[in-house]
Amino acid sequence: MAATETFVGRSVLRKEDPELLTGRGRYTDDLSVPGMLWMAVVRSPFAHARIRGVDVTRALAVPGVVAAFAGSDFRWAGPLLMAWPVTEDLKNPPHYPLATDVARYQGDGVAVVVAESRGAAMDGAEAVQVDYDPLPAVTDVEAALAEGAPLVHEDLGTNESFTWSLTNGDVDAVFASAPIRIEERYRIQRQVPNAIEPRAILVEPNIATGQFTMWDSTQVPHVVRTAMALATGISESKLRIIAPRVGGGFGSKLQVYPEEALALELARRLGRPIKWTETRSENFLATHHGRDQVQRMELAADERGKIVGFRAHILANMGAYLRIISPGTPVLGAFLYCGAYTGEAYQVTLTGVFTNTTPVDAYRGAGRPEATNAIERAIDALARRVGKDPVEIRRINFMPPFTEATPSIGGLTIDSGDYHATLDKAIELFDLEQLRKEQRARRERGDVRQIGIGLSTYLENCGWGPSRVIGNVLRYAGGGWEAATVRCHPTGKVVLVVGTTPHGQGSETAYAQVVADELGIAVDDVDVLFGDTDVAPSGWDTYGSRGAAVGTPAVHRAARRVREKARAIAAHELEVAEDDLEWSDGAFRVRGAPDQARTIPQIAFSAWTGHNLPDGVEPGLEASSFFDPENLVFPYGAHICAVEVDTETGATRVLRYVAVDDVGTVINPMLVEGQVIGGVVQGIAEALYEEALYDESGNLVTSSMQAYGLPGPPEAPTIITGSHVTPSTTNELGIKGVGETGTIASPPAVLNAIVDALSPLGVTEIERPATPEKVWRAIQRAKGERA
Repeated sequence: MAATETFVGRSVLRKEDPELLTGRGRYTDDLSVPGMLWMAVVRSPFAHARIRGVDVTRALAVPGVVAAFAGSDFRWAGPLLMAWPVTEDLKNPPHYPLATDVARYQGDGVAVVVAESRGAAMDGAEAVQVDYDPLPAVTDVEAALAEGAPLVHEDLGTNESFTWSLTNGDVDAVFASAPIRIEERYRIQRQVPNAIEPRAILVEPNIATGQFTMWDSTQVPHVVRTAMALATGISESKLRIIAPRVGGGFGSKLQVYPEEALALELARRLGRPIKWTETRSENFLATHHGRDQVQRMELAADERGKIVGFRAHILANMGAYLRIISPGTPVLGAFLYCGAYTGEAYQVTLTGVFTNTTPVDAYRGAGRPEATNAIERAIDALARRVGKDPVEIRRINFMPPFTEATPSIGGLTIDSGDYHATLDKAIELFDLEQLRKEQRARRERGDVRQIGIGLSTYLENCGWGPSRVIGNVLRYAGGGWEAATVRCHPTGKVVLVVGTTPHGQGSETAYAQVVADELGIAVDDVDVLFGDTDVAPSGWDTYGSRGAAVGTPAVHRAARRVREKARAIAAHELEVAEDDLEWSDGAFRVRGAPDQARTIPQIAFSAWTGHNLPDGVEPGLEASSFFDPENLVFPYGAHICAVEVDTETGATRVLRYVAVDDVGTVINPMLVEGQVIGGVVQGIAEALYEEALYDESGNLVTSSMQAYGLPGPPEAPTIITGSHVTPSTTNELGIKGVGETGTIASPPAVLNAIVDALSPLGVTEIERPATPEKVWRAIQRAKGERA
């Protein structure tokens, strides 16, 4: 492959795939070290119970068991990290790795057993005797706020953790004067993230130095390092956190978990390596859940359907404790209940509520799918109210096209957008008129299987940063910058060290493409290192579609600094002024004499030897960069879904799906398409299948793969993708983000399509997920109302 070949904008094959496809990728559960012990956690079978006592005597008698401890046997330096106190008066009861007095959700850890084998540890855990006094439980977010509801944290005197609000404009006046007002109620069901790899941890202590190495199936090794220092009192300089290959996260591994602190503390206490791997059953109970909101969405409009006001009231289930960004997750979507539309007034009120359920935190999209659900379903309701087509109602409400940062009524300054363009392209790819013709024919003949068409013209914010805004305005305790170092070896090969933590997105390949183009080398000559706090000591990791939008500019700037240093060395060697050099075909060339040239590999060797460097230029060819964006980035797009609904059984099948997204400058089209398709399938599952259900006692009913609906390949439709590009103004590369677009856009597109299919029967609303039973019941209700 020629060194002058350019790579950005091309579908370069993923650098990481050969290792994974040949089974050579190493995950945390694949690792073992000499002297390793296994850990098992004893978990409460009750959603709410007072702990009268914990007896580990029988556990200690189990062959192979080395130690067993109750929660009261530990003294922690601090509770588990909660990094986002969204209001000054937020109530945040301390959450320690094991409960000592009250278990507050089914799966809450109450004791821990350590043994020579995994089997012995699990047997020991079963032998622990816990004296529980069951208490009344509450799992529903509305019931938790009702008078007389059981209190999750009795000392707080309430189940309300916080209320956060945002108001732009005179909302009351706008709604009072508007001739058209609609109010919709939506329930966003709870979901279990279900990454293909359950969580796993291995901690190895070094007794001589007091250092600890933790291998962890996490998205956030840098955050875990700080959080573990806070919880255990061990200095960060003594903690090395390594995220090896990670089998999916979707936000569920953007977390600081009790098991991480337990494994670290036990390794310190026992002086031996400690390993824990989550079972799938534990994953359902102990890994944080996502979504779970009740939404009241209001729109005010004129007779044409032109929106003038938005108002949303959100009840967000926090579960039993506030995890690392639990309060901030609904806030991430709080600015988007207006979608891509204009208006005169905007108000959102969010209330976070404790319940006796598994804690809720970020899940792919984190607040933005919830907001998109509300506005995209409500605008369809508005279209029905004023007699407009869903396409037309969107077109008359879109923000006009813009290429410079522009304020929205929701309070954001959006980088760029052309919402008409993505909708036009989606309609073209979808062949909307042909589907409408088929729909009319089926309706006229009274077909049992009806076709519905649904739209979702979403807008999202992602690329988590900028540090000053998220810290000073949004009260987030962490930062939003990213770091990268580019180091050239004497032979011309390059090592890139990044502070993000890729785990399936393809970032290694995209980063290498940027570096290769900047330095005039091949992608295969760039090795990308990440996920190890000793190798990459600085960074804020991977989540919120920030790997490309924040990580890539840091990579680009570090590579550009290397090239600028190389320019000085090349000019010195060629005996010309730097201004006499131009960068062309992968080399610095003398203007007018292009055969006089130096490539980066040649310059890297010169920098290594140091024999002939310009005065004031240090040996070596490497540079680092910290990039802190001035704004978020704002992907958007238009998704159109066609479904076929059996009106006798309620069964729904996706017939056609088109996704047109604007994610800014595209580094690798193949990676973008993969992210979109994966996200859409995940969102279709959210619309049709997935739901975590509790009974009245707080037992998780859907606690296994048998009971929890996940789609497989037969349920995944063919997804047609398209793109439109309006470069972001937030970074010099014009990159936005793509990791969550499909999951944000697709649920309302599917649900709107189902309602459209059933509209001749009088159905105007469908509950999520739209299982056959729920669809059938909606049909029966509509028939009863019409009768």
